[in-house]
Amino acid sequence: MAVKYILRLPKPSEARGAEPSLSFRSDGAEGLAGELQAALREDTLFQRWRAMQEDPDEVDEALGATDPAATVVGKQEDLKIELHATTSISSGILKQRLKWLAGDHWVLADVRNP
Repeated sequence: MAVKYILRLPKPSEARGAEPSLSFRSDGAEGLAGELQAALREDTLFQRWRAMQEDPDEVDEALGATDPAATVVGKQEDLKIELHATTSISSGILKQRLKWLAGDHWVLADVRNP
């Protein structure tokens, strides 16, 4: 079952994870939405992270879950960006992907049934 997550990036320019090769590269609402959508639909981000681990073969494959139907829409709200992500991926995995992409520079504003 898909869930809609409303996420806020209070300071989009600071929305970067600790590892630059995994972090957001975009600054605008559309670009950030596209990067998060790709991280939910495809396992590319997960595979890059996995390759950085001490023993990649020991990483739980379930952490690489994808949702080919995931959608993310970005909206500029004054100086903030709001992302509306609709996905069947668990909230724990969504939060992990956001940590890689944005670090601690995001807020979960709401969770809804679409």
